[in-house]
Amino acid sequence: MAKDPGVKAPTTRAKAGARAAGAAKPPSVAAKAPAAPKKPFNPVQFAKEVRSEARKITWTSWKETWINSVLVFILVAVTAVFFLLVDGSLSFLIQQLLRLASS
Repeated sequence: MAKDPGVKAPTTRAKAGARAAGAAKPPSVAAKAPAAPKKPFNPVQFAKEVRSEARKITWTSWKETWINSVLVFILVAVTAVFFLLVDGSLSFLIQQLLRLASS
């Protein structure tokens, strides 16, 4: 197909202007779907759904809970001893540096 010599091709400025004009248009309002009507709150239905979801929960046994609790307390004690030692050693080092500086 041959080009028509009387028709000019759009310049890059014209193309950019066309893109900017097209981008500035707001989205059509007709594209949005109508909102579904809200259902009224039913406390009895809500309680039934809560009970049905609660049945799906897998609870840990007392033995597992006890073991995990003991492990947490042991790790807390080990961490406390570690920070006690670090704090004590840093305190001792700072006191020695201050004694050297003051004498």
